[in-house]
Amino acid sequence: MSTDYSRELEFALRAVAHASELCCSVNGKISPDVLEKRDKSPVTIADFGSQALVSRILEEAFPDDPIIGEEDATELKQPGQMNFLNAIHAEMVALGLNPSSEQIFHWIDRCSQKEYCDRFWTLDPIDGTKGFLRKGQYAISLALIVNGEVTVAAVGCPNLGSKVEDAPDSMQGEVFSAVRGQGATTRSLVSLRNPEAIKVSTRTSTSEMVFCESVESGHSSHSDSAQVAERLEISANPVRLDSQAKYCVVARGEADIYLRLPTRPGYQEKIWDHAGGVLVVEEAGGTVTDVAGKPLDFRQGSELSNNRGVVVSNGACHDQIIEALKAVGVS
Repeated sequence: MSTDYSRELEFALRAVAHASELCCSVNGKISPDVLEKRDKSPVTIADFGSQALVSRILEEAFPDDPIIGEEDATELKQPGQMNFLNAIHAEMVALGLNPSSEQIFHWIDRCSQKEYCDRFWTLDPIDGTKGFLRKGQYAISLALIVNGEVTVAAVGCPNLGSKVEDAPDSMQGEVFSAVRGQGATTRSLVSLRNPEAIKVSTRTSTSEMVFCESVESGHSSHSDSAQVAERLEISANPVRLDSQAKYCVVARGEADIYLRLPTRPGYQEKIWDHAGGVLVVEEAGGTVTDVAGKPLDFRQGSELSNNRGVVVSNGACHDQIIEALKAVGVS
């Protein structure tokens, strides 16, 4: 284990890029009517395949590190899932691998850790499934948590170009990365070379700021966000996109605020939905808390059970956002 986490970052970048290649291959085969048919099979193939590839690379480099992830192979092992297993295997063969079914199951099941420990990885193999299906924004997010702190992050955004509206036809997107105390960078997913430092925006007047929020209102309360925007005198329309790409857009200064507001009582955010993006924003100079202004607590296993919602900003107006949330009854 390297003391500066350079080795961890190297393998995290490699794992995310490899998984992105598989996801792009699956994404390119999605038919236009997949959403109309409510056909989630492309997501299933990419989700399991991405997880297996990341797990494989982490096992090779850090065999003692557990992984907290969303999926296990229980469903995939059922006899009726053979078509999915075959499709995952075919995607891996296209990448130069030829694993057995048992190897695929093993790699996926390595991500079934649920309890907190001093050092572990957390993975979202496809964050933003609706975005993936509509060929919009999605992310492969990987983070290393050490003693409760997110320490290394790699967030691959295959469809996020140099601007939000850029949507490459193939894997021409970017991977955003960070190591605690070392700043945040972005680089091409294809080459993983020539990292460029990124910083949050320098805007200080809330009336000039841009909101960033989920496309799906079920993921975050759009009505509460609109009330907050009104109180902060924000006039620009919100930028809506799926996945942790929202964190990345704030980190590189294209948006200033991202709100993930509670939509129902008792819902707990999952750590894999946030860990990677949190570190990228913080190392780019931004601030991330829950809706009450508390830091996110990554010591509670797979859930952020000591927090409610997530507030991301460039840091200049964070206290004002928290006060606006309280004023509209979100706390």
